[in-house]
Amino acid sequence: MEKQIAIVGAGVSGLLAYFPWPSSVTDLFPNQHQVLDYLQSYAHHFDLLKHIKFNTKVVGIEYEGASYEEIESWSLWNGNGQPFSSQGKWKVVVEDIQKQSTEVHQADFVVLCVGRFSDVPHFPEFPPDRGPGAFHGKVIHSMDYANMDNEVAANLVKGKRVTVVGFQKSAMDIAMECTAANDSQNFCFINPEEGFLLNLLATMLSPLRWVFAKFVESHIKKKLQLGKYGMVPKHSFLQDISSCLISMVPEKFYDRVEEGSIVLKKSQSFSFCEKGILVDGETTPLKADLVILATGFRGDKKLKDIFVSQTFQDYIAGSPNEKLPLYREMIHPQIPQLAVIGFSESLSNLLVSEMGSRWLAELLHGTFKLPSKKEMDMDTKEWDKCIKQYSGPYYRRSCLAVQQIWYNDQLCKDMGWNPKRKKGFFTELFQPYGPMDYVSSSRGKPIEP
Repeated sequence: MEKQIAIVGAGVSGLLAYFPWPSSVTDLFPNQHQVLDYLQSYAHHFDLLKHIKFNTKVVGIEYEGASYEEIESWSLWNGNGQPFSSQGKWKVVVEDIQKQSTEVHQADFVVLCVGRFSDVPHFPEFPPDRGPGAFHGKVIHSMDYANMDNEVAANLVKGKRVTVVGFQKSAMDIAMECTAANDSQNFCFINPEEGFLLNLLATMLSPLRWVFAKFVESHIKKKLQLGKYGMVPKHSFLQDISSCLISMVPEKFYDRVEEGSIVLKKSQSFSFCEKGILVDGETTPLKADLVILATGFRGDKKLKDIFVSQTFQDYIAGSPNEKLPLYREMIHPQIPQLAVIGFSESLSNLLVSEMGSRWLAELLHGTFKLPSKKEMDMDTKEWDKCIKQYSGPYYRRSCLAVQQIWYNDQLCKDMGWNPKRKKGFFTELFQPYGPMDYVSSSRGKPIEP
């Protein structure tokens, strides 16, 4: 019997299949326009548009089947260790934004590909009377800025003194756009809360990880003159890369810093005052007309709130002292007929999503079964320990940067693939892994080395 599978989300985490980038894209890190063109080409090539409901929002999903008590009593996920069951279905409530109407769909399986860097912005907490209300200018989140078209965004920042709070990719891109809109005449301040700046990625070989990390760290400090600008972080490069806190420096970013168009301020905290931003440890405020908070998103809350059931909300959120309790970063042992793809991140989120999609496709096809719930819980706790070992206080980000190859190995073994993708002992040991190493000729038939 045909099964109905609901994929919530239309980003890269909802896609499956190898699809090469066009030859015209030669940059290691394509820009937003190239990524958009790639996704559009992908959708047209695989005729996906007819399966996507645009301008709609899933406002809630609710499981209809076994009771919570029965689910907890199961020794196997979904009662049988398989993705489908004749007993349960998901009710998916969808809001049509244009028609302002609501539809209800039923699905045998739900895949949540809602992402974690959108929709639910993170706002810092401030002492009483020291928040945005104390500021006489305008305060927006980077999400609001990103939703503007180019002309509206340029007009917003033109002729203004802009303070950008944050120091990840979005903050740096916005700072560069501020200087472009003002012909480099107005100052654009960046107030980093955390993170490490670099314009180079290094291959981390496990036995020499610390040595390589220290070498790269020293190189970056010297190349970007971090000491000159007071931007040397307290934590190490290894912790940054293990926490997915690294960022690519926009082209000519430090040229703008050198000429004074961008002024860097390092601080762990800040507050608002009437004239602008007051950086911790300073008495003179940074005068501003506009403050843009590039302070990230609440991906965990976004994922949690899509469930109607409070019980399932609590399940998916897990303990605040642990990373999200997902087996293989996709399956919660207590939530049947549902998978999450794209919440975990790495240096290449496309690869993480692609590997997860392949693994899930094989599970849905019946290529393999999941172990018992007890075994999945134990495995999840081991991953939690490993993530905390490298990511430190940022374990809730579920960053797989250091564990990426190990993680891929586990998925390959589950699917019956050879986890050693290279040809020969030395290439397996020393040559870096990339997406091409996991290309498959067809579903379930990987191209073996």
